[in-house]
Amino acid sequence: MTMIINVPPIKSQGIKTKLVPWIQSIIPKNFNGTWIEPFMGTGAVAFNVAPSRAVLCDTNPHLINFYTAIASGEITATVVKNYLTQEGATLLAKGEDHYYFIRDRFNAEHSPLDFLFVNRAGFNGMIRFNRKGGFNVPFCKKPQRFAQAYVTKITNQVAWVSKTIQLKEFIFKCQDFNATIQDASVHDIIYCDPPYLGRYVDYYNGWDDVCERQLFSKLSNYNGQFILSTWHHNDYRDNEYIKLLWSNYHILTREHFYHLGGKEENRNPIIEALVTNFMATASRRSSATQIQYHLFNSLVNHDVL
Repeated sequence: MTMIINVPPIKSQGIKTKLVPWIQSIIPKNFNGTWIEPFMGTGAVAFNVAPSRAVLCDTNPHLINFYTAIASGEITATVVKNYLTQEGATLLAKGEDHYYFIRDRFNAEHSPLDFLFVNRAGFNGMIRFNRKGGFNVPFCKKPQRFAQAYVTKITNQVAWVSKTIQLKEFIFKCQDFNATIQDASVHDIIYCDPPYLGRYVDYYNGWDDVCERQLFSKLSNYNGQFILSTWHHNDYRDNEYIKLLWSNYHILTREHFYHLGGKEENRNPIIEALVTNFMATASRRSSATQIQYHLFNSLVNHDVL
């Protein structure tokens, strides 16, 4: 059975949309707890997995504010259509000056609709902030960005997310991963998609060796089940933290290509990894997603078993 994957209205580098079937395939069939994401990002995984209950967290308040506004009904598909149609027409008439006007307004007032605008009209769909918390992604150089077909596409994405939230019990929180993991119970599943050290580090408030080790410590002491997304290796180098931290857990790998990102070297295929503290049963390993299952200690010279 083919899983239909939808794309959320917010874009970002490292989005997991194409990896959702793979992640979905290893979730235990008997899972009935709360799906917890300390790094919800765009929400692509949670909205597609669509568990009955979810706690979706991030330290980026603009992501949380946007989806909270959808959950409350402040932002609807109709609101988005009208807003993007109006601002898109002004963008077409005034060009990049209007993009930077909206960007400045967003940095001053933090409107979730303005966040959507700069996210979809910014360069390469990046989410990046300076040290003062200001959104600083440049214009995509496409004044015709919000043509009718594109507005309709985004409107449909908002409608899908809104419907998913209405049918489920989703809670959004702006907090760091330590607090999120601490609140999880043994019956829950924690799905972590932190920034990839050595690849994507443009996180809202940074990500470094200390953060990676703190996350490892928190997950190692968690008594429930967790799934961690990270990268394993590419043609040029290995992710050293696989061996340093995660090698005693179960590691699944597959090739993946990221199209987003400001640096050309970050657009090459990589071997994506899912790290889990539970064994995926044979019935849950789908050949359609070409999942490759192994323990790190059995990996030799990058042979993928």
